Amino acid sequence: MQLQDSKHKKKSNVLVIKDGTKGNVICTNGSMANTFRTRLFGLLGRKGLAAGSGLLIEPSSGVHTFGMSFPIDIVSLDRNQRVVGLSHNTPAWKIRGLGLKTRSVLELPAGRIQECEIEHGDQIVVEAC
Repeated sequence: MQLQDSKHKKKSNVLVIKDGTKGNVICTNGSMANTFRTRLFGLLGRKGLAAGSGLLIEPSSGVHTFGMSFPIDIVSLDRNQRVVGLSHNTPAWKIRGLGLKTRSVLELPAGRIQECEIEHGDQIVVEAC
């Protein structure tokens, strides 16, 4: 995942994620899961996702919602950070294989895909703040 530098150059683990195609801000308080442990546990143990938050999982070609108590939206991204799949309002206790082109996954609060008008082919931009 290629992160763009923020203008402020602060050291932080917070990500701002945007739809570069449409200019919409998708997530202002994102985090990344890029180790075996953080990818395995993902959103487990949380009671929900606050507005403006999200989890970027890399690498990933599928996700599960076992042990979760809330639905999520799932955006599948290819190696160039283009949207190759969308899963709206995915309920708890499901497995989603996301296709051969998927290299990373963005998990968002349910309904966020529709709110941000994210579509197949959109270019996603990730900035570290």
